[in-house]
Amino acid sequence: MPELHASPSFDFDSWATLARNNPQAFETKRNDVLEKAIQQAPAQRRQRLRCLQWKLDQVRHTAPTPMAATLRMQQLMWDSVTGESGLLARLQWLHEAEYSAKKPVNTAKIIKFPQ
Repeated sequence: MPELHASPSFDFDSWATLARNNPQAFETKRNDVLEKAIQQAPAQRRQRLRCLQWKLDQVRHTAPTPMAATLRMQQLMWDSVTGESGLLARLQWLHEAEYSAKKPVNTAKIIKFPQ
């Protein structure tokens, strides 16, 4: 099994230290990194990414603790996978559409033979 490595450009310890010692600088840097990532996305996806980031920021701001925010964001993620119109539902729909497209369609005209 291949070994997974963290991105060499992400230094968790330095981010944690910055958050602890200078929360305002942490937020500024965090927003800069997020905006850069959004700008690197295809143009047609940027607005959706900004809306998603806004939603996650609101979860962070309204949660009573960082752990509560984490749990709420995790629930949002699971809802997007297993929810009513989530990934699994979409995949099931595609599978059913593909299956129904493969079903033979009766197109023959049925005629009666004399007895």
